[in-house]
Amino acid sequence: MDAALPQLTREQIISLRNRHIGRSCQLFFREAPLMIVRGEGIHLYDETGQAYLDGINNVCHVGHCHPDVVGALCRQAAALNTNSRFLHQNIVLYAKKLTATFPESLSIVYMVNSGSEANDLALRLAKAHTKASDVITLDHAYHGHVTSTMEISPYKFKKGDRAPKSGEVHLAPCPDTYRGEFRDASSAGQQYAEKVQDIIAKLAESGRRPAAFIAESLQSCGGQILPPTGYLRAVYEHVRAAGGVCIADEVQVGFGRVGTHWWAFQTQGDDVIPDIVTLGKPMGNGHPVAAVVTTQEVAESFAQTGVEYFNTYGGNPVSCAVAMAVMKVIENEKLMENCLRIEEVLGDGLQRLQEKYPIIGDIRIMGMFAGIDLVTDRGTRAPATDQAKEVVTRMLQGEDKVLLSTDGPHRNVLKFKPPIVFSEENCQLLLRKLDQVLAEVTADKERAQPPAAACATN
Repeated sequence: MDAALPQLTREQIISLRNRHIGRSCQLFFREAPLMIVRGEGIHLYDETGQAYLDGINNVCHVGHCHPDVVGALCRQAAALNTNSRFLHQNIVLYAKKLTATFPESLSIVYMVNSGSEANDLALRLAKAHTKASDVITLDHAYHGHVTSTMEISPYKFKKGDRAPKSGEVHLAPCPDTYRGEFRDASSAGQQYAEKVQDIIAKLAESGRRPAAFIAESLQSCGGQILPPTGYLRAVYEHVRAAGGVCIADEVQVGFGRVGTHWWAFQTQGDDVIPDIVTLGKPMGNGHPVAAVVTTQEVAESFAQTGVEYFNTYGGNPVSCAVAMAVMKVIENEKLMENCLRIEEVLGDGLQRLQEKYPIIGDIRIMGMFAGIDLVTDRGTRAPATDQAKEVVTRMLQGEDKVLLSTDGPHRNVLKFKPPIVFSEENCQLLLRKLDQVLAEVTADKERAQPPAAACATN
C-alpha cells in the first residue's frame, strides 16, 4: 500500500464504500468481504497476512505482480506515456507479435482498454461492414457493461427483466449438452447450429439479415460451457451465407488458457476462423488493456465510413509494453503446457470426487478452464444453488483458504479460472480442500433430511 495514503481499517473502508461507492457495484463475499492488500504468484493476501490460493482470477493471467510485467510497466512509465496518435514502436511491435498467433486473415488490430469496449467496437465494425444491424447472441451470454453490450448480454439483462428494446437482438440457445435441449454430443453441434439458422430464416422473412453472430468461444459466466464439436463451424457457415460476420469473444478465455492453442475458437478446428476477435482481461495481467483483431476487409469497410477511430488510452506505450511482457512470460515459462498438465491432474481428481459425491453432476474442463455443476439429484439435474454457495464459503475457512466462485444461470456451477501459473501442488491442495468441504456439505444435507420412518403414514 502507498505509505503516503492514510492506512484505513477494514471497518473504515466498509463505511466509506457504503457512503461513496454505488450499491450495485459488485463485491465478492459481501456478507464477509475480504480485504486484499497484496498479491504474489498464485496467492492473494489480506491485511493480516493470511494467504488465499487464487482459483478464480482470470485477469492476473501470469500470476499476481509478475516481476517481468511490473518491470516492463515501470520502465515504460518512467520514459513516456501518451496517446497513440504519435509514432511509437510499442504499438506496432505488439500488433505484429499478437497477430502472429492468429490465422493469417486476422491481421488488423485496434487497441482499446477493456473487454466491454472491445465488444462495443466489434459491433461497430460488423455493422459498418455488413450494412445490417441485427445481432445474434447466445442465451446466458455476457459481453460487457456498456449499453451496446448489455443489450447482447442476457446474463445481465434477464436479471433485471430488461430485454433489449431495439428488436435487433436475437437469442440463440446456449449449446449446453448437460442442461440444454440437445444432449447427445455427437449431434448436438449441428442441432444447436440449426437453432441459429432458424433465427436467420425468420430475419429473411422480413427482408433482414444478421450483421453479426457473437459468442464467447467457451461460455464463461453462463456456466463454463464447452460448445459441442462442430458447433462454431456450422454456425459460422450459416451466418456467412446470410451475409453476416462472426465475432469470437476471447475476453475471458484467450491467451493460451485452453492449453492446446492461443485462442479457444481454434479448438473447434483449424478451419474455424472468425471475422472479428475481441480480447481483454488477461491481456495486461491486471493492467487495463484490450484489443479487437479483424480482417483487412472488415477494417477497410470501417475506414470507408469516414469516421476516424481514436482512443485516448488504447494502445498507449505503457499498455503495449505490459501486454508484450505478458505474451513473453506465457512463452518463456511455457504456461500453455502448464495448462494442459493442470487439465489432466485436475480432471482426474474431479472425476474421483464425482464418483464419491453425488452432488457433482457434471465436470467441464479444457486447459485451465473448468466448471463443476452441482446438483441435488443427478436424475433430474436440479441445480444445487444453496450447496454451491456453501461450498464457496467453506473453501475460505480453516488453515488452507481457497478462492472459488459460482456462476451459471442457477449460480450452481463452481468455476475455476485461476492465473495460469497454477501448479500441480496448488491443484492437489485445491482437490484436498474440495474433498473436505464436499464431505461436510453432504453430511449437513443428510442430517437435514427427516428419517424415512418419520415421513411414512399409517
